[in-house]
Amino acid sequence: MEVFAVDGLPEIRPGDDLAALIDANAAIGDDDVVCVASTVVSKAEGRQADLAAFPAGDRARDIAERIAAETDEQKDPRFAQAVLEESEELVLEAPFLLAVTRFGHTTVNAGIDRSNVPDADLLLLPADPTASAERLRAGLDADPAVVVTDTSGRPFRHGQRGVALGWAGIPASRDWRGEHDRDGRELGVTVQSVVDELAGAANLVTGEGAGGTPVAVVRDFAFGEHAGSDELFRDPETDFVRQALREWDY
Repeated sequence: MEVFAVDGLPEIRPGDDLAALIDANAAIGDDDVVCVASTVVSKAEGRQADLAAFPAGDRARDIAERIAAETDEQKDPRFAQAVLEESEELVLEAPFLLAVTRFGHTTVNAGIDRSNVPDADLLLLPADPTASAERLRAGLDADPAVVVTDTSGRPFRHGQRGVALGWAGIPASRDWRGEHDRDGRELGVTVQSVVDELAGAANLVTGEGAGGTPVAVVRDFAFGEHAGSDELFRDPETDFVRQALREWDY
């Protein structure tokens, strides 16, 4: 398997044809997986916003005051309001905002970014990253799979890694249940999050910070003869960590 970054892309602006720009800078094949950072997807889709667009309500002001009291970090209540409006649920309000986005991803601050946003205060995640991936795939000259990625922290570990937010042309996971290990034992719980692993591989070559590039291509990845599933985000009924946080009196 080969993973390489796509060089030469310009600063993406609202309304840009991102698929055309990718095609202009890379020879994409039908069997490739194109991993695209949510940052540029959001920029192309006009998901930039100013703090002034989110006048703070009572809950946002309470959250900002609570975070300031617990961490000595001043949280703009308008930012808290933006997180509230981009979230289906706040799992945690302090000492930081842990939110479930409207498309099911659980992340700090609903994934709202304040870096690499030259023309606004905030960059929101794509409203529907899977729909974004489908549009990108349809716009490319070839017929590859597309994964919209982001970087995300992980419980119990330091550091961030690439994760998938949306995907098209490939199942989210491959299901090993019913297959057998090397000793002949039947696998009962193993479901491999393929799109997350591809996003992590892409993040190794796209990089971070000022030198980062927003698109990577994975070539010669083979899904194999496995059942596939599009389930990626746990639903609340089976997400025991989210249930525990809901009940935690913090």
